[in-house]
Amino acid sequence: MTIFALNNNNNKMNLTKLNAISPIDGRYRNKISQLADFFSEEALIKYRVRVEIEYFIGLCEIPLPQLADFNSDLFDDLRKIYKNFTSEDAQKIKDIEAITNHDVKAVEYFIKEKFDNLNISEFKEFIHFGLTSQDINNTAFPLAIKEAMEKIYVPLIHEVVDRLAVLAAEWDDIPMLSRTHGQPASPTRLGKEIRVFVERLNNQLSLLAQIPFSAKFG
Repeated sequence: MTIFALNNNNNKMNLTKLNAISPIDGRYRNKISQLADFFSEEALIKYRVRVEIEYFIGLCEIPLPQLADFNSDLFDDLRKIYKNFTSEDAQKIKDIEAITNHDVKAVEYFIKEKFDNLNISEFKEFIHFGLTSQDINNTAFPLAIKEAMEKIYVPLIHEVVDRLAVLAAEWDDIPMLSRTHGQPASPTRLGKEIRVFVERLNNQLSLLAQIPFSAKFG
């Protein structure tokens, strides 16, 4: 995907390692490219669409009296709106935002158009029903963090732990000099010292697993 930045003369220039605002999207882009699926603006827009759709489905399942007759067979079609979300869809929402000057409202209008395409226009006024923009944002952001942690970050940490455990076993009998306060100390074994880091990482992973991903609906 080509990324563009605007200079002071409003001329487009390709994003490079040298003109990126942050090293994360510049120098280290190839290291974190998978995170674009969770933390790019396009990803945020997709998560907002997802929250709006699932909220509407939730209203149907309560059911909200006005949605009691909504055909539940259409839930799959509704979910396809975000499951099949494309860069073109994201751009369309940005184009709507240029008119509304409101990012979440643009998402709402985009979904309303999808409802028109599904011939369920009579229900589209219940999109975003009773919500504020921050209800959407405060659910979309934690959901993005949750899925990035579960799908990318935590699995990579487990790979590191597993690799260190293998190395600890391989280097179990290799002696090494310890140091304390910059001075030589009692000798130890390389495998044992690597196991210290395995233990520390496993403890941190256990703590990390206990942290809830909290969202907020007003």
